[in-house]
Amino acid sequence: MKKHDMLKLKHAFADEETTAYSLLLGELIELRDNLIRTEKEFTNILQLVNAQHQTGATNLIHYLGLRRLDIRPLQEKLAAVGLSSLGRAESHVLPNLQAIITLLQHAIKMQSDSNSARVKWPASGFSLLQNNAKNLLGKLPAERQARIMVTLPADAADDYMLIKDMLIAGMDCARINCAHDDQEVWLRIIEKLRHARRETGRHCRILMDLGGPKLRTGNIALGAAVLKWRPLRNIHGQIVTPARIWLHHEKNHRSCPASADACLPIKGDWLALAKKGDLIKFIDSRGAERKLQLTEKVNKGFWAECNHTAYLSSGTRLHLSKPKSKIARKLGNNQTHDVGRVGTLPQSPALIRLYRGDNLVLTSKPIPGSPAQYDENGHLLRSASISCSMPEVFTMVKPGERILFDDGRIGGVIRSADTDELLIEITQARDSGEKLLSDKGINLPDSELDLHGLTDLDIYNLEFVVHHADMVGLSFSHSASDIELLQRHLKNLNADQLGVVLKVETRAAFEHLPELLLSLLRSPNVGVMVARGDLAVECGYERLAELQEEIMWLAEAAHLPLIWATQVLEGLAKNGKPSRAEISDAAMGARAECVMLNKGPHILEAIQMLDDILKRMQAHQSKKSAKLRRLHW
Repeated sequence: MKKHDMLKLKHAFADEETTAYSLLLGELIELRDNLIRTEKEFTNILQLVNAQHQTGATNLIHYLGLRRLDIRPLQEKLAAVGLSSLGRAESHVLPNLQAIITLLQHAIKMQSDSNSARVKWPASGFSLLQNNAKNLLGKLPAERQARIMVTLPADAADDYMLIKDMLIAGMDCARINCAHDDQEVWLRIIEKLRHARRETGRHCRILMDLGGPKLRTGNIALGAAVLKWRPLRNIHGQIVTPARIWLHHEKNHRSCPASADACLPIKGDWLALAKKGDLIKFIDSRGAERKLQLTEKVNKGFWAECNHTAYLSSGTRLHLSKPKSKIARKLGNNQTHDVGRVGTLPQSPALIRLYRGDNLVLTSKPIPGSPAQYDENGHLLRSASISCSMPEVFTMVKPGERILFDDGRIGGVIRSADTDELLIEITQARDSGEKLLSDKGINLPDSELDLHGLTDLDIYNLEFVVHHADMVGLSFSHSASDIELLQRHLKNLNADQLGVVLKVETRAAFEHLPELLLSLLRSPNVGVMVARGDLAVECGYERLAELQEEIMWLAEAAHLPLIWATQVLEGLAKNGKPSRAEISDAAMGARAECVMLNKGPHILEAIQMLDDILKRMQAHQSKKSAKLRRLHW
């Protein structure tokens, strides 16, 4: 090819490249100007935002304007020419967009347009987010970029060493759930936490979650007083561990150890006749012959073992059988002593078991629930029933809408509704049925609920919270008015500076999240919790992965710290062994500013493992950005 032809071809390619850049630049300028116009539409709302959140609120509006559009074709064009594709622009939307525009203007030697000068480069969005996280959650631990929050159990009120060990293991924030226990218990927990902080020198903020307008099942009528135990068997039915029973005088109720499989109260002083090695024989409630081997005496009580499942009721006759001496065996002497009796057993709630196709009556009346009743021929006499903690919702639901119980374990459809009761057909349950218990959550994902964000109990507890906690959690909010109601109460209590955590756990909260965030930003010290339990129930488990990502993006756009919560390392905390999926989930949580663990008997191991996972992941991930450290093969 001749030199002249080569130059001509080169100019043709340059002209084509310039034309492509010009078209791309036009799209970007139009997008930027659209975002600036969107910001002007929110002028009145921005004026209400707290001064320190003005940048975050403005950036959130820009991000919302960006995400109203499907910009995937534009992203592909940007990536094709080696420019930022806006995929990590959450914390600095307009400056990122303007930077690309400026590069293209220089590339085609075009002067800056009038709006270019209007885009100011604020402080780094990442820095603003980190500062807001520090204000709310406290400073970062020395070697970790995400904090660990732990829900404290009621047992912590009387277990100082548990709290101290949690701090040493890596707890940075402590959560108290005000839906459970009372102010006396919370105060004992807080006093022990403060003592542990002084002793260990570790920092630990306190979050107190208000109960909120949570729908729950009511009490269930008491059934028969029956005590049951069973040994642990392997897959072949062989005994691995006998049932371990604690025997005590019936008046000594506090003596029951937590490690016992069952605690058996004994009438009178009959137990004083017993010694280690004796047998206690009895006929259980089903007519089966059973025996207990006394293995150890502790003070006035005994440990015993049993190799069979047994059911006992109050007054069951007990026969103490002592080992016979050699002489006694030759003479055939009877070594069975006087008969003892089982003391008064506490009544437990009756069992409500539901199967697919069953009917359940949810009643507005505060009466104890009861299982279904049948005649001697198995014909249904009365459907199972249970009460609801907030009967005002009965006027807000319609036939055909879904209703879910106990984190979605039991699902049904409302067939009829009035102010007194809802008739529900059970559509979701295991083949073996599901047990419905008292104080379990109720979700109405299809219903439009008009509930106040704070209950009377929440308002009563709020005064305690502002005196003892660093943050208050707003639970089950549905609209911006819920946040504004909390802000008014905090102002009346002279507690405007108290940290506020918006828990996103309802379908309505997710659908109105931008509006909720802009109201939240009126307070100086705020953050967001993605409460994935109820959120998954209300929106569908199949959508959870998508929803939690969107919540995380919006929080980052507003420069707000995010708490990654619900069932993190749940298997480890409760059973001592995590699943592989839990490990991956905990690793994903490293993108948040705080990861929350729930209580469990193995909580210390869970804190230690989460601490290790977060330290490892921070070398690979920062929010959505991959960090490319050198790989070790």
